[in-house]
Amino acid sequence: SKLLEFCVLSPHFDGFPYAISVFATIQEPNQLIWNTMLRGYALSSDPVSALKLYVVMISLGLLPNSYTFPFLLKSCAKSKAFEEGQQIHGHVLKLGYEPDLYVHTSLISMYAQNGRLEDAHKVFDRSSHRDVVSYTALITGYASSGNIRSAQEMFDEIPVKDVVSWNAMISGYAETGSYKEALELFKEMMKTNVRPDEGTMVTVLSACAQSRSVELGRQVHSWIDDHGFGSNLKIVNALIDLYSKCGQVETACGLFEGLSCKDVVSWNTLIGGYTHMNLYKEALLLFQEMLRSGESPNDVTIVSILPACAHLGAIDIGRWIHVYIDKKLKDVTNAPSLRTSLIDMYAKCGDIEAAHQVFNSMLHKSLSSWNAMIFGFAMHGRANAGFDLFSRMRKNGIEPDDITFVGLLSACSHSGKLDLGRHIFKSMTQDYDITPKLEHYGCMIDLLGHSGLFKEAKEMIKTMPMEPDGVIWCSLLKACRRHGNLELAESFARNLMKVEPENPGSYVLLSNIYATAGEWDEVAKVRALLNGKGMKKVPGCSSIEIDSEVHEFIVGDKLHPRNREIYGMLEEMEALLEEAGFVPDTSEVLQEMEEEWKEGALRHHSEKLAIAFGLISTKPGTKLTIVKNLRVCRNCHEATKLVSKIYKREIIARDRTRFHHFRDGVCSCNDFW
Repeated sequence: SKLLEFCVLSPHFDGFPYAISVFATIQEPNQLIWNTMLRGYALSSDPVSALKLYVVMISLGLLPNSYTFPFLLKSCAKSKAFEEGQQIHGHVLKLGYEPDLYVHTSLISMYAQNGRLEDAHKVFDRSSHRDVVSYTALITGYASSGNIRSAQEMFDEIPVKDVVSWNAMISGYAETGSYKEALELFKEMMKTNVRPDEGTMVTVLSACAQSRSVELGRQVHSWIDDHGFGSNLKIVNALIDLYSKCGQVETACGLFEGLSCKDVVSWNTLIGGYTHMNLYKEALLLFQEMLRSGESPNDVTIVSILPACAHLGAIDIGRWIHVYIDKKLKDVTNAPSLRTSLIDMYAKCGDIEAAHQVFNSMLHKSLSSWNAMIFGFAMHGRANAGFDLFSRMRKNGIEPDDITFVGLLSACSHSGKLDLGRHIFKSMTQDYDITPKLEHYGCMIDLLGHSGLFKEAKEMIKTMPMEPDGVIWCSLLKACRRHGNLELAESFARNLMKVEPENPGSYVLLSNIYATAGEWDEVAKVRALLNGKGMKKVPGCSSIEIDSEVHEFIVGDKLHPRNREIYGMLEEMEALLEEAGFVPDTSEVLQEMEEEWKEGALRHHSEKLAIAFGLISTKPGTKLTIVKNLRVCRNCHEATKLVSKIYKREIIARDRTRFHHFRDGVCSCNDFW
């Protein structure tokens, strides 16, 4: 029995499979051995087997004792086996064990965790054992069901509260999103003589992180250091999470580096923190460091790192992760969520066919999976494929939600399908009873503006039940630039500056519209206003992944180690473009300068540097995928079409809003972007 107990309870290795094999060799196990095995199953990922073993035990004529029932009831709670729990309760009553304190508390927990709070309360009321443990079991049940008011009432009734009851109530508030109340209760706890434990600290730090209460988090951090918890791994992980979510990445990184022994949660927390702060390259580098350290990623790691791959276009790393999921994480509970993240990653990395393959391979598709695939087709300009998928989704009996319609309207917007967009917007409310949100109006107004229907766009804005945001005004401002409507541009720009006064993009866009119209005095005024506010234009940045490493370039970049070769290739590209009859479109170089200088400015745009680097770094015929943070300019768009033909390369470019697939001198967007 001692050997079995060691195998079941050892925190250092999973000895339960060995305990099962040893148990099978024992001819007549005594009560202690049966209870030890029941305990092992109750603690395992297969608690139902505890109930099966109990059936075997009683069929052999052995009677349970007071130690048997808490393990069985715990198994019923974990596996949500309510009917079996009722039967176990019957055995408890028959054998007279209900007055036992541990059995009594286990019964309350079993009913509460199965959502049967009335039954849990009946057990509580029938007993004279109304100790803090019984109260805490009920508090946990009420809190987990969202009934925080009843949980608080039970908490207030406890005559003498211990750390477990305080933790249950604080955790209840935190789990229901009432972070402020959780933190207020913690402050109240600190006024008592109850000393917080590891569980208290982790919950409170999580509440600070979720509510962005970094100042209180720092105070808690100070208390942790003063009371000897500074080396507790779970608490340090919670601190890393706090500082990451509150934007204090350097502090989070310092805590992470200071850990002598990191677990998978430590790595996940900082990777997730980097992703949360849009530090995608740092997240990828840390993920690669994690692999080198020998730590195995789990499903949480993958969910955190796939958005970084998607943002950077790091498809090589994304493919490695796909293989890893198939080998190691195929049977995890959130496998459908991982597949949906893969669809999103492949779509955003430019491989829409791979995204579609993952989607088709899913046996059980959630609404999120359908939506991710529709969005993928939309951003690649494949509106027809998106609508075909929507029809298939409806035939499968899946009801669309508001996110589905954002995807469908985006597909219309990216492909200029105005009439279809109008039909979808109308159908959303009339056929599906979905109230349009800001994103739906944004797609429609973008579509109307792109089509030059400014009057209709303004009428739609008047009908909106909410105020338009910066995205809507910006889309109209871009449409004015496309259609050369200077008067409306000034009006839309004023609205944009009201909504987003600190956004330099609105000033730059208006300046560009004036420059296109040759209004250089107005350009100077807007630029002076921009400089006076201390704002700078966001520089264009393009990235390309070569051999699993992401290389980034900004306009005129000369810092890359292969700088000479890149500019040599750039010169070759320009010479071949000139031979092919390409004439640079200098209308978007928005300074008063000679044409020759304007052409030089266009030559060094970040996407051209990324393409040049791709050409010198890959074999002939290799597909190139470029990711840019801004909208691709008209000149680079035309040049890239020709480059794809001259070098016989497929070039996929993702700009801020959509994908462009360049092949044989043609772009998939049909020059509509």
